[in-house]
Amino acid sequence: MPKLHHHPFSAASRYVRLVLAEYDETAEFIEEKPWLRIPALLQLNPAGTLPIFIDDNDTVVSGGSVIAEYLLETKGARMGEVRLMPEHAADRAEVRRLVEWFSQKLHGEVTNYMVTEKVYKRRMATGEGNNSPDPAAIRAARANIRYHLQYIGYLAGRRNWLAGRELSLADFAAAAELSCIDYLGEVPWEADETAKAWYARVKSRPSFRSLLADTLRGVPASTHYADLDF
Repeated sequence: MPKLHHHPFSAASRYVRLVLAEYDETAEFIEEKPWLRIPALLQLNPAGTLPIFIDDNDTVVSGGSVIAEYLLETKGARMGEVRLMPEHAADRAEVRRLVEWFSQKLHGEVTNYMVTEKVYKRRMATGEGNNSPDPAAIRAARANIRYHLQYIGYLAGRRNWLAGRELSLADFAAAAELSCIDYLGEVPWEADETAKAWYARVKSRPSFRSLLADTLRGVPASTHYADLDF
């Protein structure tokens, strides 16, 4: 069986979990501590980052966006039209642009701050790193998310899905990031009803169920996190 080295609140790992579920693929999930540089994981991925996917033929693929496209090519092709990537090159470029936007810019300006300060630091043992939350980082994330939410609302208001007419990898990349923040109750959904409606559509998909079932000891989910109607 394929293996996925991940952390439940790694947005890139959640992105891969969504794609796996969308393609009805199973994998063994191996939880790691992303704040540690573990020698065995460095041998698989010298960058030392999650997620890391090991296929059942022992192919090792690292990074959320790379794994997602690998799954698209190796698993999605058998799904016929359900490929999460459009047919034309220009449309595919737009999907990839948005995947990079969400996995790099949204992650770097919001998700990474929130998850590091409010999740990872709570889990660090003595000697594993500085586990004192940084209030300035949380304030920055709270300010930045409004801009990103408005951009999602802008895209969703002009297209059927974020990248165009069809559901694509871009939708799952964005939803994976927001799901981490939403668990923590840090998404100001009242700021953009169009973005909220789009997210409700995505999290209503069967592939989202496992994410909505995630729990974190000592950090309860927001009251609406698993509510499909908010």
